Amino acid sequence: MKGARPEQAALTRDNDLSQTAQTQRVVEAMVDGLNDHDIEGMGRFFAPQFRWMGNAGCGTKNGLREFQDNWQRPFQAAFSDKVCIDEARLVQGQWMAAFGRQEATHSGEFMGIAPTGRRVEIRYMDFWKVEDGKIVDNWVMVDFPHVMQQLGVDPFRGQGWETYDRGERIAPRPSPRG
Repeated sequence: MKGARPEQAALTRDNDLSQTAQTQRVVEAMVDGLNDHDIEGMGRFFAPQFRWMGNAGCGTKNGLREFQDNWQRPFQAAFSDKVCIDEARLVQGQWMAAFGRQEATHSGEFMGIAPTGRRVEIRYMDFWKVEDGKIVDNWVMVDFPHVMQQLGVDPFRGQGWETYDRGERIAPRPSPRG
């Protein structure tokens, strides 16, 4: 690498490896709570002032109440018969990560799209930090563009890079550096 190397992995520098089993128990129980569609009981798993940091379209939630009011309730209003399926999990110390999918029925408005009744797959990645038996940070990536495409809306208006994969457009190349 040219130049000074930026600091890497600062958030996991002081990871307490003795907490691995507890972290796994907390997150697995929380996922069960999500699958039970339990909104009011999430305080069992999340610290009151935890941070939920999502990608564009999802937003950032500061604290349990914002998570419940501005994520769980709107999500459950848009998608019913929802089940969360972690396809892979990794846990080490105070940190756990997973990726997977939710399978749900589009039964309420979502991103301005009226309910279609379609079954959709909602892909996600989560990274959790657990302290004192509660989740204090949750970084989230939810593939809302994929959901929108399943509902017949192209969020990229024909400009998604899948067009390169399908041979519809030629991918640009970087300019040579002098």
